[in-house]
Formats: sequence, C-alpha cells, structure tokens
Amino acid sequence: MRSHLPALVATLALSACAPTASTAPRAPSIVPLRSVRLYETGVGYFERAGDVGGAPSLPVPTSHLDDALKSLVILGPGAQVQGLSFASNLSRPMARALVGMPEGAESFSYRDLLTSLKGALVELTVRPGSSRLTGRLVDVAEETPAGKPAPPRGAEKSDAAGAAGTAGTPHVEAEPPPALRLVLMMDDGSLRRLRADEIEGLRPLDPSFAQRLGTALDVMAPRAAQVQRTLKLMGQSGPVTFGYIAEAPLWRSSYRLVLEGGTAMFQGWALLHNDTDEDWRDVQLTLVNGRPDSFLFPLAAPRYQRRELVHPDQPLPTVPQLLGRGADELWGEGTDETTTIYGHGSGSGSGVGYGRGSGSLSGSHSSKVGSSGLLTIGNLATVAQATGSEQGALFSYKVSQTLSIDGHSSALVPFLAQQVTPRSLTWIEDDGARAGVRFENTTGQTLPAGTLAVFRDGGFAGEATLDRLKPGERRFVTFGADLDVELDSHRRNQRDEIKRVTASVALAPNGKDTLEEHFLRTTEHSIVLENRGPQPRSVYLVLPLDRNAQVTGADALDFDTAQSKPVAIFELAPRQKLERTFTSVEGLSRRTETGRLEVEALRKLAEAPALPAADRTGVRDVQARRAEQLEAERVVTTSKAELAETEREIERLRKNLEALGGDKSVRPDANPFVRRLLVAEDRLAELRRRIDTQDKQIAARRDAVREALRKLEPVR
Repeated sequence: MRSHLPALVATLALSACAPTASTAPRAPSIVPLRSVRLYETGVGYFERAGDVGGAPSLPVPTSHLDDALKSLVILGPGAQVQGLSFASNLSRPMARALVGMPEGAESFSYRDLLTSLKGALVELTVRPGSSRLTGRLVDVAEETPAGKPAPPRGAEKSDAAGAAGTAGTPHVEAEPPPALRLVLMMDDGSLRRLRADEIEGLRPLDPSFAQRLGTALDVMAPRAAQVQRTLKLMGQSGPVTFGYIAEAPLWRSSYRLVLEGGTAMFQGWALLHNDTDEDWRDVQLTLVNGRPDSFLFPLAAPRYQRRELVHPDQPLPTVPQLLGRGADELWGEGTDETTTIYGHGSGSGSGVGYGRGSGSLSGSHSSKVGSSGLLTIGNLATVAQATGSEQGALFSYKVSQTLSIDGHSSALVPFLAQQVTPRSLTWIEDDGARAGVRFENTTGQTLPAGTLAVFRDGGFAGEATLDRLKPGERRFVTFGADLDVELDSHRRNQRDEIKRVTASVALAPNGKDTLEEHFLRTTEHSIVLENRGPQPRSVYLVLPLDRNAQVTGADALDFDTAQSKPVAIFELAPRQKLERTFTSVEGLSRRTETGRLEVEALRKLAEAPALPAADRTGVRDVQARRAEQLEAERVVTTSKAELAETEREIERLRKNLEALGGDKSVRPDANPFVRRLLVAEDRLAELRRRIDTQDKQIAARRDAVREALRKLEPVR
C-alpha cells in the first residue's frame, strides 16, 4: 500500500497544478543587470537597464523581496513606468489556511491534501480501465486491515529452520500498514468507498484550488526563501533604468606589499561573491567602503488589521433548539455557546547605558599615576605629523573593467595598485625584535581593513593585518621576527620631583575629596643594541611613556598613534654593537582620596624642594587638620571599645544575679553584684554620651579638612 502513496502525491500535484504543453508560459524577459555596488553593511545596490516593452521582469529571491520593494527607484528619463506586479508573498499560517491544512503543519502529506478537499467536487481516475468518477469527497480515513489467522499451535516450532528470524524465536508476521479509504458522494446521491490503491489520479474541479495549492507550495517548500520571485514591469514601451538594494555578502579586502629597495608596490584585492541564481554578465562593479544604514522591514506579505468583535448582549445560538432534540430533552438545559472577542496589542522597548569609571587610589603604594594636566613637558605625538582625513562618509573603488561572475560563484579582483614609499624597520616592544615597515596611506582613498602579505628579496616575507586607514594616516606594521637584532636594556636613576599640589573637593558632603600631586619623572635608560646582519637597521624602540614627555639621546623620535606611545629610533650599521643612554622626562600626576591620606606622607610632601610656597602652606594646613581628624577617630575608637567591654560586663553581672535570685537572706542594696551592675550601667550611659559628642567632633574635623583642601583647588 505504501508504494502507491508517492505516485498519488505526484499525480495530485501534476493534475492540479501543471499546465498543458499548449499553454506553457514563456520564460519572462529579464531586465539586464548593468552595475552592482557592494557595501560594508551586507547589502548591494543593483542597477538594471532595459526596455519596458514586452513585459520585462526583475528576478528577486523571496527572502529579498522586502528589500527590493522598499528601495526600488526609477532613474533618469525614459519610459513611463506604471508599477510592478508580483505574486503575493504569504505567511505560513496564511498558506496553510488557503488549502485547509491543519494548524502548525510544516509539510503537505497526501492524506492532508485529501482531507483539505473534503466537501469539494473532484474527479477520480480509478482502476481497472482508468474509468472516471465524479463526485464530492465526503471523508478520508485510515483503516487497519484484519490480520491473518494465527498459525496452529506448534507450527512455528516445526518451521524453526525456515521462517524464524532468530534461532529459538518463533516467526511473527508483521502487522499490515493502515489502508487509506475515500468516501465519495456520487451525482445521484449514492456513497461509494474506494481504496487508495484503486485510485490512479485525483483532480479537483474547483479551478481556484490549483492556484491556492501552488501559492501554498511556494511558501511551504523547504527552499521557499530562495525561490525566485518575478517582479513584472508595467508601463509604456521605452528604455528604463532602475535600481534597488538586496542582501549581499560582504566584500573583503586583502593587500600585498612588494618591497623593492626604497620603493614598493601596494596592491589591493577584493574578494566578492555572487550568491544569486543569476549570472552576472559584463557588470560594472563598484566597491563602497562605507556603512550606510540599512535594515530589515517586513513589507511584501499582506497584512491585516485586527478589528474588535461586537456581539449582541444576548448570546443567540446559531443552531435551532429543536434540531435533533425535542422539548422534553431540552428540559432544564440551556445554550452552551461561548463567544470569543479577539484583541491585538503590540509594544516594544529598548534601552542602553554606558559608563566609565576609574578608582581614586590612596597612599604611595596604591595611588594611580597618570598624565598631569598642569605640567606641560611636550607632546611626543606631534612627531607623527601626517593625519588622516576623508571627505564624506563613503569611499568607493570602481573596478576599471566590467566583470562576469556566474551565479553562486566567487571572484578575487584587484581594485588598487599604486607605488608607495614605506620605511623598513626593526620594531622592538615586548616580544623581541620584529621586522616591519612604517606604512603611510598615500592612495588618496580610505583603505578598508584587511590582511597584508609582504614580499621581499624575491620571496615571501610575512603577513600582518591592516586596520582601516584614512588618507595620510600611518601605521607601524610588523610581519615577522628579525633574528639579526638583539636588545639588552634596563632603567636606572629614576626620580620624581614634586612641582605642584592641587585638590578636588566634591560638591556633595559625602563625595570623594582627592589630593593630587603633579611631578616630573626623570628616567635614564641604558640600552645595548646589536645588529649581526649584513644590512643596516633602523631600530624603533617603543617607550612606555605618556605623550606628555620629552626624550633626549635618541637618533630620532616617532609616535605610534595606534597605541598612543612614543618611539625612539636608533640607526645601526651592519654588524654594529651600540651602547646608548637616553633620558626621558614625563609630566605625571598622582591622585589620592583624602580618607586614605597619611600624616607622615603629607609632612614629606610639604618638604618637597620645588613646591611653591602657597602649595607648601596649603599642604601643611591639610596635614594639621588631617592629624586632628585622625586623633578624633582614634579617641572614638577607644571609647567604642570601652563601650563594648562595659556591655559585656553588664551581661555577666546580670547572669550572676539570676543565679542568686533564689537567695532571700541577702538584701538587694547589700548584694555586691547589684552595686557593680549599677556602676556599670552609669558608666555605659556616660560612654554613650561621650561617643555622641566625639562623633560630632569627627564631623567637624572632617569639615575642617575639606576647608583646607579648598585652598588648594586650582583657579578655574
């Protein structure tokens, strides 16, 4: 029985949907694709040009239909376009409802299709003789055929050598599969039952069913999203150019740098993909290096607005009371119909927050050191004079020649080739010496991020990555280890010189007040560089300094804008060993919360030789007020410890009194525990009053420290 089901499914689909050979539609005329612009946002702009005459069409995958409808634009004068027509893009629930499929069904089985035709007028072709029957389909059901009679007792044992599936296991005949049966009401009103294996073909006589089934199959097919939809142009005959956007794979760039002496050839290659079914033929390609906003929007599918269901106040049944039952049977019964009012609501919400914070550290062991805003030593970033700029948000690379790419194929095409003048160097940071170049974007266009392959001396030298570069921007690019250069370095004679002291008082009473030291840090660096190779080397040594610094003793200076770090340059001849000492001076600051200030540290700070007199006086005032605050806190800490001890003593005395509570011979005023308890309670009350007073004194001392800090606030 199962062997007939696939054939019947095919028969049903063909008889319901397939046109005859005489009425087969011609393939639609496709408007030629002329140009493609690919963007970084995952969309492409497709431009077509052709003649409106002959009902030309536009092929668009179903999943791209929304993009095409919300962005299609007519460009330039030409034919008058009246619009576009296309088959509606239905949702899955709507497709199931069109053909009467059960809710939630993801595929159309033969039985489901037959069930959806209940009540419809159909024509059956049945065996034998391929006779035709016409009638209305009443029911579709599965029936399990009656099993064969059981074999006589012991028969399975005598036949153990043959039919047994396993030694010692009796053979049991498999249960036959269920049989599908149809009930048909003939034109004369008679009912006829047919087995599915008797039916060669079934054709619905309702012409609209074939159209509905075809539409539903377009939606429910496994590749429904990739099925090509045809948008037909309607209008007067004449030339027309139009464009639209659609989802497209990202184009990605990769670069090659061929070093030849003092010059180099820089090449840019683009990897692009045609993921459509259409072959691109002689298409003008433009690669856009920009990110215009683009979004998904459900537009193509029909939408329906929910309406309120208004019903009579009295629930009136739709079935007569006396249909099938008499009055006696209805005695005491009422209607049992319910009414459902449908409603629809929607809402959306979104939120985003950003935050940034840094800890204010205290004491010489934990204060945070950063660049000083008062001490300006220099700006090492100015040595990197070339700065990038770009006019507008988008940059485009137009491929010089038209391209042809087959559907679902990829291509690697060059989009840039230009002479550049990179400087070869040896880069030293944390992981030893590395070969590299200082690369400047002199192309006049923004370079997208991509990989970089470097070639030198007739072969491969290494690989690196290049981030997005505006015209005029520079990057230091390393692509391999430089085994000929070695560095041995260490620091010595680092000293800090306090130049200024300022304070910052929070506006809120419970805010964090800070004291900030501004100082110069002078460091002498001693290095030993060795070049064991036969070629001269320009060694670029990355310095762990802030840009607010000066460096003396290097052959030259540069600045790495990507890491915001200065770079010292040393020139080495072939096979030269160089010993060099250079000095760096940084303008730094150290910030400490006043709650962590130590009196001794303030005393040493006030004795700094280069500190201005006004700052020195202010620091000493803060020192005195802070000492008073710490003394007040020490006193209250002692009082609280005494309070806790007194409370424990009272608790012990009360327990002793409880133990003596039954002794009536001792008067209360003569009991030593009572006298001690009374004294302890008086002392407890006095301690509480004292601590309350001391807490107020601490608050006053804290305010005094804040007033002293205000004298050190910089003038704004």
